[in-house]
Amino acid sequence: MPTHPASNTSPARSALITHRHIEVFRAVMTASSVTHAAALLASSQPTVSRELARLEQLLGYPLFERQQGRLRPNARALALWDEVQRSWQGLERVVERAVALGQSHEAQLSVLCLPALAHALLPGAIARLLQTQPHLRVSITPQESPLLEEWMSAQRFDLGLSEQAATPPGVQAVPLLTLDEVAVLPAGHALANQAVLRLQDFAGQPFVSLSADDPYRRQIDERFAQAGVARQLHLQTHSAVAVCAMVQQGLGLAIVNPLTALAMAGPGLVVRRLGFSVPFSVNALLPLYRPALPEAQPLVQSLQEQAQEVTATLQRLLAPQTS
Repeated sequence: MPTHPASNTSPARSALITHRHIEVFRAVMTASSVTHAAALLASSQPTVSRELARLEQLLGYPLFERQQGRLRPNARALALWDEVQRSWQGLERVVERAVALGQSHEAQLSVLCLPALAHALLPGAIARLLQTQPHLRVSITPQESPLLEEWMSAQRFDLGLSEQAATPPGVQAVPLLTLDEVAVLPAGHALANQAVLRLQDFAGQPFVSLSADDPYRRQIDERFAQAGVARQLHLQTHSAVAVCAMVQQGLGLAIVNPLTALAMAGPGLVVRRLGFSVPFSVNALLPLYRPALPEAQPLVQSLQEQAQEVTATLQRLLAPQTS
């Protein structure tokens, strides 16, 4: 039996221990013999014996008791075996993940978008995409501006959806649609008989607003102020969906983005064109310095197709009704 010094392994020696040495140790522990370990490694018995002896030499202590041609792991070997098993399982997970990333069913897109777009535009685009890529996974994070633009500049997501005209640093903007804001009214309201609502039509009407810091709220308030039209402003909320829900309950009129209005339109909510323009645009944001997933571009194409369909549907909804 080879003798080994009792001193600790020096840093110089430990640096010479390679992955191959650990692989040999693992094979011997798994197979319980050098002969079977050699078969597992597609190697020869003398080679495995030599590499195992070299590992023990580098460690400075024996790992096995050799009895009648058989190897019996000692306490140090069993302790090392526990660590090797944990590390090997971690390595196997890494390998499995690396292989899985090449499979379409493991691809996952991370999308950051405004809450209104997660409700009105994105679902239809994802439905289109999944028709051709049914195993694709998509993670959607709703976020308001300006954090949305900041996070996209930080390259934290594969794709973003924004209403801001300015392109954030480190990001490529792809225009998806440009429409006008629309009016929403409770069904049965007297103004629902008009195809187009002008600023003066809102005079004295209860009005449900977006929050005071919303850029569209500021534009809308400026239009009414310039026209000298006063509304009853008692309710405001950050969410265009919540605005429409309040309008459905008869709490007032409102002006919202056309995507949310279209998604919420129904028996209790009427959508009408405005006689003045409050432009509404949506851009897809692609990070310039984040490794691009191949699935990102098909999602952009699906968003463009969905935007075209939404535009056509909205035009039909807002078209004057003929008797």
